[in-house]
Amino acid sequence: MSVERHREAAGHGPVTVALVTVSDSRTPETDDNGIYLQHEFAARGHTVAGYRIVKDEPDQVEAVLEEMAALPGVQLILFNGGTGIAPRDTTYDVIARKIEKVLPGFGEIFRMLSFQQVGAAAMLSRATAGVYRGKLVFSMPGSPKAVKLALEELILPELNHLAWEIARQA
Repeated sequence: MSVERHREAAGHGPVTVALVTVSDSRTPETDDNGIYLQHEFAARGHTVAGYRIVKDEPDQVEAVLEEMAALPGVQLILFNGGTGIAPRDTTYDVIARKIEKVLPGFGEIFRMLSFQQVGAAAMLSRATAGVYRGKLVFSMPGSPKAVKLALEELILPELNHLAWEIARQA
């Protein structure tokens, strides 16, 4: 089946998402990424079933991944923040350890597109994606430009197709 037929089969119905901002300083009022993501998903008719801000501590990142994966109906969990190489950046390490099926293309294409915006600094991103407990998990940097790039150029164009692929039986 061609990609076009897969997209047709996937339809355009709502996808249920959970959003996580990993930050030591943001609050719901100052979390521009969380506000943007909630707005963008809602504007497209998708459902935001969960939203949390957690500190960049491995135990907190893992606990919120488990919490969001357990939410009924959630198909996608989107993390932003904690994907760099600084000592406090631990999101990637937790997510990479938990993912059962990696989607390497997400990180590869994200870094390629990021290179066009920020040059060689794109190599510092450890953006990743995959499937965990039957849910799509995306982890991207916490800069607003990176969040917008990942959402608009990679996630939204394939969202229904991705959700359909992990839900179908054969």
